[in-house]
Amino acid sequence: MIEKYLQRMREQLSDYEAYAACLAQAPQRAIRANTLKISADMLENILPFPTDGRVEWEKNGIYIHEEKPGKCLYHDAGLFYVQEPSAMCAVPLLRVQPGERVLDLCAAPGGKSTQLAQAMKGEGILVLNEKIPDRARILLQNVERMGVPNAIVTCVDPEQLAQRFVGYFDKILVDAPCSGEGMFRKESEAAKQWSEENVEMCAARQKKILHSAAKMLAPEGLLVYSTCTFSEEEDERNAEWFVRTFPEFVLLEQRKIYPHRDRGEGHFAVLFQKKDGETARLRPQKLSADKKSLALYRSFEREFLRRPQEGNIVSFGNMLSLVAELGVSLNGLKVLRAGLLLGEDRGGRFEPSHALALGTPREDFLNISDVSAEDAMHYIRGEELPGGNGKRGWCAVAYGGYPLGLGKIANAVIKNHYPKGLRHNLADV
Repeated sequence: MIEKYLQRMREQLSDYEAYAACLAQAPQRAIRANTLKISADMLENILPFPTDGRVEWEKNGIYIHEEKPGKCLYHDAGLFYVQEPSAMCAVPLLRVQPGERVLDLCAAPGGKSTQLAQAMKGEGILVLNEKIPDRARILLQNVERMGVPNAIVTCVDPEQLAQRFVGYFDKILVDAPCSGEGMFRKESEAAKQWSEENVEMCAARQKKILHSAAKMLAPEGLLVYSTCTFSEEEDERNAEWFVRTFPEFVLLEQRKIYPHRDRGEGHFAVLFQKKDGETARLRPQKLSADKKSLALYRSFEREFLRRPQEGNIVSFGNMLSLVAELGVSLNGLKVLRAGLLLGEDRGGRFEPSHALALGTPREDFLNISDVSAEDAMHYIRGEELPGGNGKRGWCAVAYGGYPLGLGKIANAVIKNHYPKGLRHNLADV
């Protein structure tokens, strides 16, 4: 099958020989600074590995040669996301602004989702959907690590979401599942599984997803459709199909990245605008928190944070979350997380969440224990730490001043509350 794929590329590219030659070269690597926590300049100054310039289409993207940047402690603190550089090209096309209503319809694992979140600066409503449960859980982990406070993570079919959010979103990203041709240099095994039948299946599936996206965009809203493939069936032809099928949309701009022409693996992104259509009918929802749970949280908050959380605090069972007013009911949808999870009422005592530790500005903590690199490694393995700052109770455990998670100080020991599912094995670090 690989020969048939290469023949297609030979017919598609006038500079095919350059493309074929580049497949034997090492893939491009990059990270994206998480500006919810740190600027790209500041991140470059503290990274323990060298950098190699900025990504042309994403000002916070940084080229690297480090093969395992995820082992860096600043990754655990959510200061950066490891992201293939060409994949960063789609989100800037959307021109997302703080305060908007934004949807990432095929969101896992979360690279573009957290890129959208940075543009929103924690303001507005960000719905992140992933229909495959295992992938949705990975998405949620990345959203929490990056400290995104305003995300609603759902796990539903796009058609089901479209029934609820007609004409609702200002901006929509459809980073559709695809045949992945742009990743063949990075993932050689994927190339062996390529087939024309899979390309056709992907193109049909992408059309179905775009049908749902079209319904959910508000008039004058923007939609970006992107793939990590070179297939014209999935890229240009689907873009042409979309404007033929939905004449209320106009194509404004498109970009295609090839690994032999740009410093990236491969990506396609096209920007549409919706000129008219149905507008969402919003109905204020009754948001409330259990009074006892809220009182427990406020008592904890006074000892843990310098200022109270502002906004709607809502109960979901025993959990408390800080959420924005949607104007649309989430009842009946599978929601993994709505807003910033504050913590849980555990039978009369409040236990804060890992998400709260990673989603709170570091200057807001009253009790923060900054530990050495060695102790930080012990912490992310789930081990207790000696010391603490002498103040009993909950603390944020930090490295280099940036929180990694939570601990509880008692008897000159920091009890470890790093989530078990995130803990590193000795081989990992």
